[in-house]
Amino acid sequence: MLTRIATWRTTRWRRSTACESACWRSGGIFDLDRKRSRISLIDRDSTLPNFWDDNTKAQALLKEKSTLEASVGAFDKALRGLDDAQTLMELAREANDEASAQEAEGLLPTLEGDIAKLELARMLSGENDRSNCFMDINAGAGGTDSMDWAAMLMRMYTRFCEERGWEVEISDMVAGEEAGFKNVSLHIRGEYAYGYLKAEVGVHRLVRISPFDANARRQTAFASVDVYPEVDDSIRIDIPEKDYELKFIRGGGAGGQKVNKTSSTAQLRHLPTNILITCQTERSQSANKDMAFKILRARLYELELKKREAERDAAEAQKKDISFGSQIRSYVLAPYRMVKDLRTGVETGNVDAVLDGDLEQFVTAQLLGVKNPNRSASID
Repeated sequence: MLTRIATWRTTRWRRSTACESACWRSGGIFDLDRKRSRISLIDRDSTLPNFWDDNTKAQALLKEKSTLEASVGAFDKALRGLDDAQTLMELAREANDEASAQEAEGLLPTLEGDIAKLELARMLSGENDRSNCFMDINAGAGGTDSMDWAAMLMRMYTRFCEERGWEVEISDMVAGEEAGFKNVSLHIRGEYAYGYLKAEVGVHRLVRISPFDANARRQTAFASVDVYPEVDDSIRIDIPEKDYELKFIRGGGAGGQKVNKTSSTAQLRHLPTNILITCQTERSQSANKDMAFKILRARLYELELKKREAERDAAEAQKKDISFGSQIRSYVLAPYRMVKDLRTGVETGNVDAVLDGDLEQFVTAQLLGVKNPNRSASID
């Protein structure tokens, strides 16, 4: 037992310190010095008399502080646990004390769980991982069974999200002719919603005795899952001075007193896109200039949205068909019962629990980069 504890502790300690060092160098989630410095800075600012002048900013800073403290606290807790186990192990070895050895042994499951959570947190440090997200579920090959399967997946993910305290709202849905959905879109709000659910992107395969087949034959159905982060629409559009030309001209009119006798009309050209804005509806050069820039920013924002849409369409075009050979996970209900992830090799016979939202083992393995050595294998 003492040998096992010593080996376990040495391996885990090296992995943890290596993880801390690597993440510190890369500015990752375990950049402890930076986080502690940031916490101290927010603490200092919160004591200033004008801290609450901007309530929104103050609330955001306090939320940031809470998140940083939770991250640092989790790491410190794991290190303290490792130190406690080390101390007990040394006492057990020096005194040949079986009781201390058993106590150290009892710490192992909790420590392994704490370290696993830290490793998972390291994988959830992407730019959008903390964001809310949208999930699209689309029925594929399999007719009515695939539409029913899409509804089953929606229920599974709804249960998974609710267990984590996230809010799920249907934002769009096209019902099937007989059962289920042709497609459904979910808006999921919760911390790290996108970070977790991005692991579920792909084609999901169901094998079962079809409730829609009068001859009770085994049928295969497919549905695809796509997840993308919710993006803040308040995009800041900066227009460098070198990217535009602004001049003021006399505007046209109907003649008589309506003729613009001063050069107050603003003409703004955006050089990279060749967008030309002319504004003469305001009474002064300054007001027309401000309005021209406002219109230009709106036009550039529209171009950005179209660019994002084009990129998403290109990604969609590269997706595989929602049919045989493209699935990431198989859910078999007959002739035996098993759920197997073909990317990681994780599998379980407790199909009912998975369909009720118990996806933790599959999501965690995918986020941690576990690879299935027999990826090409499939289950019938």
